[in-house]
Amino acid sequence: MDLPVRKKLPHTIPQWVAEGSWFFITINCVPPGKNQFCRAETGDAVLAAMKFNHKRFVWHCRLCLLMPDHLHAIIAFPRESGVQTTVKNWKKFVAGKHGVDWQRDFFDHRLRDRRELEEKTSYVLMNPVRKGLCERAEDWVWVYRPNDRPPPVLDKVGRAPIDRGMPLTARCNERRAPIRLRSGQAVTRATRAAAA
Repeated sequence: MDLPVRKKLPHTIPQWVAEGSWFFITINCVPPGKNQFCRAETGDAVLAAMKFNHKRFVWHCRLCLLMPDHLHAIIAFPRESGVQTTVKNWKKFVAGKHGVDWQRDFFDHRLRDRRELEEKTSYVLMNPVRKGLCERAEDWVWVYRPNDRPPPVLDKVGRAPIDRGMPLTARCNERRAPIRLRSGQAVTRATRAAAA
């Protein structure tokens, strides 16, 4: 009997999805059930690699939580490199440098509004509690949750704004400093609020 052929998941971000939109990502290890992450050396290294990409504006990480055989993350990606290439390169680095055995591919789901964002954040944080690995979410040490800069700018519903031709890195800093639109007009948070 022939086994079904596993289809590859499409990870391209459609053009109509605004840059800076949040994605819920799950990456599994092989074999399932083997503790690869929740060990001091490997877990610290994986979280450090996640932090490295965040600090270098490769992505904007809202949350990354390690479970023994998989990780969950909520990340916004720049359009240029996209989800697939960015995650593939990160997995390749972590596998080569730290010996993590990844399952082929990964799962992603675009979070469409603030309700979904909060729901998935809660789901990720409570995952170790549900699995009986700790009693309270605050007790789980294998988590990276940066607060070093504001997230990509979202509208009132929780969606990223229509792409204004600015890279994600410029929009991440938008609340701190004026930005220039293509027309050359300077726009700050105060002038944007006045125009709304």
